[in-house]
Amino acid sequence: MTDTYFDVLIVGAGISGIGGAVHLSQKCPTKSFSILEGRERLGGTWDLFKYPGIRSDSDMYTLGFEFKPWTDAKAIADAPAILKYLDETVEEFGLAKHIRLQTRVKTLAWSSEDACWTVTCEVGPDKRIETLRAGFLFMGTGYYSYTDPYRPEFAGQADFKGPVIHPQFWPEALDYKSKKIVIIGSGATAVTLVPAMADSGAAHMTMLQRSPSYIVSRPAEDKIANWLRAVLPGSLAYRLARWKNVLATRLLYTRSQAKPQATKDFIAKRARAVLGEDYDVATHLTPSYNPWDQRMCLIPDNDMFRVMRDGKADIVTGQIDRFTANGIKLKDGSELPADIIITATGLKMELLSGVTVSVDGKPIKLGDCMGYKGFMFSGIPNVAVVMGYSNASWTLKADLVSNYMCRLLNHMDAKGLRVAIPDASGVSPITDPMMNLSSGYVQRALDGLPKQGDCEPFRTHHDYYLDRKNLRHGPLDDHMIFRTGPVRVEAAEPEFAEAAE
Repeated sequence: MTDTYFDVLIVGAGISGIGGAVHLSQKCPTKSFSILEGRERLGGTWDLFKYPGIRSDSDMYTLGFEFKPWTDAKAIADAPAILKYLDETVEEFGLAKHIRLQTRVKTLAWSSEDACWTVTCEVGPDKRIETLRAGFLFMGTGYYSYTDPYRPEFAGQADFKGPVIHPQFWPEALDYKSKKIVIIGSGATAVTLVPAMADSGAAHMTMLQRSPSYIVSRPAEDKIANWLRAVLPGSLAYRLARWKNVLATRLLYTRSQAKPQATKDFIAKRARAVLGEDYDVATHLTPSYNPWDQRMCLIPDNDMFRVMRDGKADIVTGQIDRFTANGIKLKDGSELPADIIITATGLKMELLSGVTVSVDGKPIKLGDCMGYKGFMFSGIPNVAVVMGYSNASWTLKADLVSNYMCRLLNHMDAKGLRVAIPDASGVSPITDPMMNLSSGYVQRALDGLPKQGDCEPFRTHHDYYLDRKNLRHGPLDDHMIFRTGPVRVEAAEPEFAEAAE
């Protein structure tokens, strides 16, 4: 057992963790840090999922880092291209020496007496216990469980003769050529799998949905971004393309909020333009909720609509009665034949990757906390947690959180401070969750999510412009208690709060 101290421990070596490490190394160059990754390889989501066609559902000009231009022709990138980009980032910024693979964090324990975190890890295949200490934690662990996806029980599932597969645990040797496949679900995973498998040999793909999702196409290649890169210096072209896409996404979102019916009609019109006027868009492609009440499903170059139009795939909207030996029986009495069933039923939301957290020996439940500026939590010292946007690219928020962390650390160093504690004294919780989505994975997790407060800075904004202003240039001392040294959290008195510059 070891006990090594770092100024900052970064948990997770996916987009959030790698981005946070680059910001830290550039803006706080004297800080010691390490990146802890529980899996055998870096990459997070982009290394975990292996199903056919796995790709981004945001353009890479905004899913890419602000400090490293995306230079591939395709803006909607597949997982191998994203992993290559992350590997290049690690090499370019010299991060490999800081990454500890197969180091799974199990507990985080804050000691006010020592003003630091003790981090207990399981290391290597033999899961030997190692402890590390850190002054600050940057949690880049994402928002879902890597080991326990959402798996509803279906009656008769044991009766089905073929394989039943969840995309999170895809068997890479699966032979689906000339097979009839039913995919349960209508989210981002399902609309990716349908065209990918249809184009690579499946006999027929059926996407079985209980209710529709909004499906919106955009070009796989961003012609304007590619033109900019051809005529301008790379970094300038990237910045312009990034802002263009930020503006376009924001325009779609604000229009959807202001005129939901007009947005519905526009999305339906675009689908009919590919599928034909006779296609039943109302039944299969028009949800009961308004656009952006849940994330929209992005398809590049109408790929899913194309395989539907060509007869390689279809959508069935209905309720499952039970699995049968040869497929799925619906409650209307019809049966869908299948050789393989894929349960794209969603994720299990899990902040901090299920790690146990305590402050001075007291277990902390995130559901009892309030979210501070969307990435810190009331009463928990010296922790930043990356939570991306529900209506824009994840990395836009990750970059802002990383910048804020560096601002905060530099401010604390300049003032001789060691502890920063978001203080919700006098703030009342409200019922709105930090994530403003009606999606099932959010609704199932509400009890465990931090609450919002009735005033700033305990409100979560899914607005990149507002966050950019507040997190890059806003105050550091609003509802924040600072400490110069070891002192128990519950003993904090307002007169000891240090004013920010």
